[in-house]
Amino acid sequence: MAKILVKDSEIRIIKIEGEDYICISDMLKAKDGEFFVKDWLRNRNTLEFIGLWERFNNPNFNWGEFALIKNQAGLNRFRISVKDFVEKTGSISLQAKKGRYGGTYAHKDIAFEFGMWISPEFKFYLIREFQRFKEEENKLIGWSAKRELAKINYQIHTDAIKQNLIPPEINPNKIPFIYANEADVLNVAMFGMTAQEWRSKNPEKKGNIRDYATINELICLSNLENLNAVFINDGLSQSERLIRLNQIAISQMKILTEQAKRSLLVSSPDEKNEKN
Repeated sequence: MAKILVKDSEIRIIKIEGEDYICISDMLKAKDGEFFVKDWLRNRNTLEFIGLWERFNNPNFNWGEFALIKNQAGLNRFRISVKDFVEKTGSISLQAKKGRYGGTYAHKDIAFEFGMWISPEFKFYLIREFQRFKEEENKLIGWSAKRELAKINYQIHTDAIKQNLIPPEINPNKIPFIYANEADVLNVAMFGMTAQEWRSKNPEKKGNIRDYATINELICLSNLENLNAVFINDGLSQSERLIRLNQIAISQMKILTEQAKRSLLVSSPDEKNEKN
């Protein structure tokens, strides 16, 4: 579950079947007076929009039940809860949740329309904050993907060690020690220190040195892992590989840093205009 702040109202966001659903119960806190989701759901325009959304996204929607509900829209006596609406129509655009994340949730497309019901200003800030949230989420996904790539390449690297550096009949207790040495070849080439040295300097931090790497460092590290596997297959000694890998790390980090600088120079005029 994630949260965004819109006009001083904290609004929860959850994933359902890979889609973002926004808590419209939380959004109601920003509306003046006593209003409920039922008041919004009894509106004919609301029902028509939900019906249109379901037409394009829900092949199992019960149109017969929906027609009966829509025919009563606007009548003083007509009220329907989200729970009843979902049960009768099989709607997937709305969700009534109980328990820890309890509340009424709507697919983001529907939630944005609900925001207009609160106020045009609220809808504007809701969309703005949601977009900011997605940008941050995508950055995190990108970092995680790079971290996973580094892990996959490390597996390739350790397989090469197993095939080329472990002598026959070696004591099994020494196998992890050999892996640790090879991992530290990469750590020294990339970070200038071994994993143990990093832990000694950062006792308060959890994880390992690679968990605190930048995206550029992870990109470079992935390349080093592949190259080290090749160097191992070629029979290069550890000292030779360390020198080569360090030279490559320095060269690649210089290139990545220059690319980042150029990107900042290109984007800076737009950023200035946005600030103005």
